Amino acid sequence: MTDTIFDKIIRREIPADIVYEDEEILAFRDIAPAAPVHVLFIPRKAIATLNDANEADATLIGKLVLAATRWAKSQGFADDGYRVVMNCNKDGGQTVFHIHLHLLAGRQMHWPPG
Repeated sequence: MTDTIFDKIIRREIPADIVYEDEEILAFRDIAPAAPVHVLFIPRKAIATLNDANEADATLIGKLVLAATRWAKSQGFADDGYRVVMNCNKDGGQTVFHIHLHLLAGRQMHWPPG
């Protein structure tokens, strides 16, 4: 796997507006937000795509979702609602090949997303 911008953020080689971190997860504001709140939750472990995840990664992927949920609650918008999205590969909209969960909030979400 090649070094990604997310690896550089994890190592603090490039700046990011970090809003959450623990031993396994880092979360920061997206630089091109698609909603008033747009935060990326990433594992510190490098996994290129969801296709590259295995059974041993199941707990870590679950922790991404739970971290996003806790953060949404702590920010006071969980009851109003939010969206979480994970993209996989080019046709799925993935542009950085290090799995990540998008948390979007602060406006009414529409379906289908596009």
